Amino acid sequence: MVAKSDFLAQAETVKSKLDSVSASLCLAKWKQVSLHLPTGLNNSCYHPPLHRIPVEEIGRTPAALHNTEHKKQQRRMMLAGTRPTECQYCWNMEDLGQMSDRHYRSGEPWAAQHFNAIARSTGDEDDVLPSYVEVNFNHACNLACSYCSPQFSSTWQQEVERLGAYPTSTPHNDPDHFRGDRRPIPAREHNPWVEAFWQWWPNLYPELTHFRMTGGEPLMDRNTYRVFDWVLEHPKPDLHLCVTSNFSVEEKLWQRYKDYVKRLCDRGIIEHFMQYVSLDGWGAQAEYMRHGLDFNLLWDRVNQFLTEIPYVNSLTFIVTMNNLSVTNLEGLLHGILHLRAKYTNDYQKIWFDTPVLREPAWQSLQILPESYAMVLENLADWMETQVNVDNGFRDFEVQRMRRDIAWMRRDQHLDHSQARADFYKFFAEHDRRRGTDFLSVFPDMRAWWQQCERDARTA
Repeated sequence: MVAKSDFLAQAETVKSKLDSVSASLCLAKWKQVSLHLPTGLNNSCYHPPLHRIPVEEIGRTPAALHNTEHKKQQRRMMLAGTRPTECQYCWNMEDLGQMSDRHYRSGEPWAAQHFNAIARSTGDEDDVLPSYVEVNFNHACNLACSYCSPQFSSTWQQEVERLGAYPTSTPHNDPDHFRGDRRPIPAREHNPWVEAFWQWWPNLYPELTHFRMTGGEPLMDRNTYRVFDWVLEHPKPDLHLCVTSNFSVEEKLWQRYKDYVKRLCDRGIIEHFMQYVSLDGWGAQAEYMRHGLDFNLLWDRVNQFLTEIPYVNSLTFIVTMNNLSVTNLEGLLHGILHLRAKYTNDYQKIWFDTPVLREPAWQSLQILPESYAMVLENLADWMETQVNVDNGFRDFEVQRMRRDIAWMRRDQHLDHSQARADFYKFFAEHDRRRGTDFLSVFPDMRAWWQQCERDARTA
């Protein structure tokens, strides 16, 4: 792994190379795509808002799943040196003097090797084949995470259909919002975007170096196993195959999934299998954020995965940094260090990432007072002390944490009273509906909770 100075120098080198074409160029607009097929939506990475994939465009070519007219316009803007507003997250980070995901992603091999072709691009090409694809085939999910929605969780959909929207300033997860074009298409119904995907797949597969399935919960979706069967029949030794899971499905599904992954990780089938596990905290607090999660079951299955699947695989925790993560994140980081010490052999198998949550606003880090930023600052300082320790943290992990803190502080000076009011309204209703108790799970946040309650009463 590169040292800190080399890591930052590498990002600076990528920045200079991108700037030689345009100061707003991001290779992910060409070589990466996230497909949300239950609702026919698309974005180039998780930062820009989702945009619709017109059915008439995929009717002409299934490659329009990636090459929408909207995305072509964003590419043209980037080549011309204009900042697309949908990429504001990266512009904000850069304006704060930080390296952004535009630099990090464009420097990764799946993107960087295509720099020359993209530099010569007009942005209008119809047949750009991405090398990094994330796909959500189905919104079926057994959890109802606090920051999620019916768009990505059938459990959320069932709850709001039964009980209605949450009483925030703009009614949250209003079932009427998820009708018409916004209605997730269940797996039992015909879906033109899923159909187009499987038409595109034989052309797409040879170009892929990274393919990631998300959800919903991929372990519950038949398309996951269809992909697995294809890969087993068509080995691709340069493929990084990835799945994001909550690791909380019923035992029968877990055993089926684990058996497939064992076969996929046999030598020569793929280059690497990356298991992403969604987990935002430790113990009961993690369960509160991701309602329906059994933390002990998840942790047991993490150990099963790391023990029973010996070859060409790793596991990464996706820690969605929200304002409920702050007070218990240290517990999770200690757990990760324990796993690294236990399972590190000839290579590091356990990783984590800390992307920030931006919506809904009431779960954003930015509405917390400075004292919470100091909690994370102290945590980052502790992480730094573990960088040169065997199986400790990596420089870039500390850098990402500090980047999150910088983002957290960026808008702390604004008036967040409405977001605090919505925080109280949402979680008070959450407790009423789901039989939970915020203060018993987050006792260290009592003063914050009381402030949010006061704001709710005066809103």
